[in-house]
Amino acid sequence: MEYYKYLRQYVGHRPIILPGSNVIILNHQNEVLLQKRHDGYWGLPGGLMDLGESFEEVAKREVFEETGLVVENLTLLNIFSGY
Repeated sequence: MEYYKYLRQYVGHRPIILPGSNVIILNHQNEVLLQKRHDGYWGLPGGLMDLGESFEEVAKREVFEETGLVVENLTLLNIFSGY
């Protein structure tokens, strides 16, 4: 079970902190890989962290789950927080 679903059992609908990662993947022409999401919008591959994962581990796992690609040598670009 994903960690956030486990937390929801205890906190209900109260706010929780959900760390995660998104990955910008560029090809040789500097084009960005986007994926069409279930809601019809386009976005970067990524997702929420599971208990015990690092940001790098969640980034690699989510890219593989969503695209089938294996990524290495990741570079942290920024950290965003808040709304």
